[in-house]
Amino acid sequence: MRYPAEETAERHRRILEVASVLFRERGFDGVSVGQVMKASGMTQGAFYHHFESKEALIEECLRDASAKSLEKMAAAGVDPESMTAHIQDYVSEWHRDARGTGCMIAALGSDAAHEPFVQPVFTEHIEGVLNGLMTTGASSESGGTRRNAIQTLSGMVGALVLSRAVDDPELSSEILREFRVAFEE
Repeated sequence: MRYPAEETAERHRRILEVASVLFRERGFDGVSVGQVMKASGMTQGAFYHHFESKEALIEECLRDASAKSLEKMAAAGVDPESMTAHIQDYVSEWHRDARGTGCMIAALGSDAAHEPFVQPVFTEHIEGVLNGLMTTGASSESGGTRRNAIQTLSGMVGALVLSRAVDDPELSSEILREFRVAFEE
């Protein structure tokens, strides 16, 4: 049965949205095509009308997440104060707790290290984030050098990953808080 183009596009978008959340929550290997399709409210057979493979789905999910993230960052990059607020929001309790809708680097960076087919997407995304940090100069008082942008991004992602890794809520919040304080200095 053929569906109208807009309904097909909506189904495709729904699969991407659901898969993106599941991948960030469970990792690439922790999610099957069947689980994605069930969570999307569709049959597993319908998957192949939208994607050639699970790898194609992963790549498209990452490209979509990257585009949305970079768009949000660009909106925040209008001035150093807005970018600082964006960074402070990144290293927050709500973001720590929103793994499924949060940063793809923090959620899937370790998985990407084991999946060469996604590394080009991660490389493009990280370059985009670094460029965003350099554009506003929010990464240091002395301006937006690449070194400062790398240090800022590494600190942001590291703080978020560490805050998610511990089972002590106070330590988790302390990690986030200390990065925010250090970034303000």
